[in-house]
Formats: sequence, structure tokens, C-alpha cells
Amino acid sequence: MKFKYQARTKRGESRVGTVEAVSKEAAISLLQKSGLYVTKLESASAPLYAKEVKIFSKISTRDLVIFSRQLAIMSNSGVSLIDALRTLSVQTKNIPFRRKILKLADYVEGGESFSKALSHFPKIFDLFYIGMVKSGEASGTLSESLSYLSDHLEREYYIKSQVKGAMIYPALVISVVFVVLGVMMFYVVPHISEVLKGMTGQLPFMTRVILNFSYLTRKWGWLGIIIFGVIVFCFYTYMKTEEGKGKWEQISLKLPVIGSFLKKVYVSRFAENLSVLISGGLPIVQALHLAADTVGNSSYRTAILKARDRTRKGEQVSVTLMEYPELFPPILVQMVQTGERTGKLGKTLKNVVEFYQKEVEISLKNMLKILEPALIIFLALIVGTIVAFILLPLYQIQLGATF
Repeated sequence: MKFKYQARTKRGESRVGTVEAVSKEAAISLLQKSGLYVTKLESASAPLYAKEVKIFSKISTRDLVIFSRQLAIMSNSGVSLIDALRTLSVQTKNIPFRRKILKLADYVEGGESFSKALSHFPKIFDLFYIGMVKSGEASGTLSESLSYLSDHLEREYYIKSQVKGAMIYPALVISVVFVVLGVMMFYVVPHISEVLKGMTGQLPFMTRVILNFSYLTRKWGWLGIIIFGVIVFCFYTYMKTEEGKGKWEQISLKLPVIGSFLKKVYVSRFAENLSVLISGGLPIVQALHLAADTVGNSSYRTAILKARDRTRKGEQVSVTLMEYPELFPPILVQMVQTGERTGKLGKTLKNVVEFYQKEVEISLKNMLKILEPALIIFLALIVGTIVAFILLPLYQIQLGATF
């Protein structure tokens, strides 16, 4: 929040300007530390045209990755947390994020711990992030915890970027399919249908289906679009509910090819989250709790929370994971057992993470190798089928005329 101020220096000189702070009290405190005595302070609300459009100023994962990495570097270099936050606020190009960082600096300067300050922004910093920072503060190893967080976020960002990049080609091909179908149904087929109507004899069944579909599309296409939009909206709304999200997550794990890929992603995420949390100094029970909330799938979350509850009673994590062979592969369970036996669970899990991250990359590449030709064949079949059954009667006419 920006405030306009009028103030005087120790020499009695007048000063005017603006200052950005969480509240009026924080603004006055900042100005006093700069050697100014405030005589007037009021909110500096921006005109409507100067306000940012929120849809274009979202705080992305990339922003958070850069912030965490730079904060870790500055913390390792001995820069105080408040100075580091204020420096990063100047360097950050995303204006809403810059304001959040300034507020973090104000909260910390006001006496709050960094983890407490982060908790004011749950949409940006999740429980995993806050838990890691809190652990670093408790153990006096905040800079190390920030380094762990930076590495973790960079790997998560890399995997998400790969998946999003892989979806561009299929989305493009599917879009082309709809465009081609639209052109054929609205322009090509109607022109040919005029010729076919003048033919004597019965048209082939599939030709009649295509002609009728083209007619219905042109006359009632708007209604079909509305119905399709309503179905998509209802599906999207249902998927936002806990029940809908849970059912979809269970179904997705059973899908051929995709289910196997998703399991590798979730196992890799669980192993990495747990490894980072344990390496950061969190107790195993708390680490399991946070790992369950950040794994991203309800089936895995249920299994991990069960492991947390039984670990609290003295059982080993591997014993519970062994009861879910459809979720946790034997290699993971074996590595967890080894880590528990040697007392180096965090280090052992890192080896699992490296293995499964490579598996995720290989699986993604293999999926694309299968998906790309399959989509091309799908497009060719649709277009080829329409063209074949539209041109077949014309070919028959020409053939009959020849003989």
C-alpha cells in the first residue's frame, strides 16, 4: 500500500513524497528510521486507469523459483533477511509480487519470524514452503533450508514445464482436427451435396450420415456449442469439488500409459518432498504430514497420512508403504527400509528421486513418440473417411458414365 507523506528533517527542512508499507504505522516507522518526522500521512490510491489488471499480473511458479534462489544466495552470503527482501523487491519485475515482498520485509522488521510473515500469503507460499522455513529458523540453518527449497522448486518447475511443453503439440493437432471438420461441414460438404441431390438411386449409408450431420451442424450448430459449453462448465465445476477431484485422481491412475506416467510423477514428488523436509531438519511425522499435503493426489495423500499416524505410534514408514503396492513400487519401499535401518532416510530418498526423475523424462518422451503419430493417423482417418464417402458416389457416377 502506498502512502503520501509530508515530513520534516532534524534540521527542520520540509520533505514530501510517497512510501510503500503494510499499514500507516509501518510507514511512519520506516520514515522515522530515515530520520524524518511525519506531519501528514494519507493513502495514495491510484486512479482507475493506473491500476494493474490482475489477470495479467499473476505470481507465477517461475517468480517464486527466482525469488527463492536469490534469497538463498543472499542469505548464504551473510546479507540480513530484511535487507535481502528489500533488495529483491527492487529487482522483482512483477509488481504485485514486489509489493508482497515489501510486506514480508515490513512484517519481519516489525518483529515477526520469516515463517510467520510467509503465512500471511498462503496463495503464494504453501505449507511445505512455510514448514521448511520454520524448520530452518528453529535449527539456525535458514540459509540451508532456503537452498533446499530453491533446488526443490527448480526441479518441480522443470518437470511442470516439460509436461506443459509436451501438451502443446497434441493440443495443436486436436485444434487442427476441429478446424478441418468445421471447414468441411460448413463449406465443402454443402457444395458437394447439391451435386449429390441430383443423383438417381440410393446414396451410400455413410454418405447420407455425413450429409445429414453437415446439415444439422449448419442449422443447429449454435445449440450444440451451447450444450457442449454447459457440459464442460458442469464438469469443470464438479472437478473443483473434493468429491469430483478425488474421483478423477483415482480414475487417472488407472488409465493406460497415462496412469503409469502419473504414478512415477507422484512417487518422485513424494520422495523428493520427504527428502527435502527431512534434510531440512523436520521430524519424520511432520515431514510426512507436509509431504501428504503437497503430493497432489488423494490416493497417495491417504496412504501417506496413514503412514504418518502409524509412525507416530512407533511403526516404520516402509511397513505402511508396503501395504499399497499399486501406489508405491518395491524399489521405493526397499530404499525407505534401507534409509530407516541406516538412519540416512533423507540421503537414501535423494537417490530414489534421481532415478524417478529420469524415469519421468523417459516416459514423457516415449508418450510423445506414441502420441504424435497416433494423432496424425487420427486426423488422416477422419478427413479421409469424410472425403472417401463424399467422393465415392461421384466416382460411381463417372464410372457408370464411362461404361
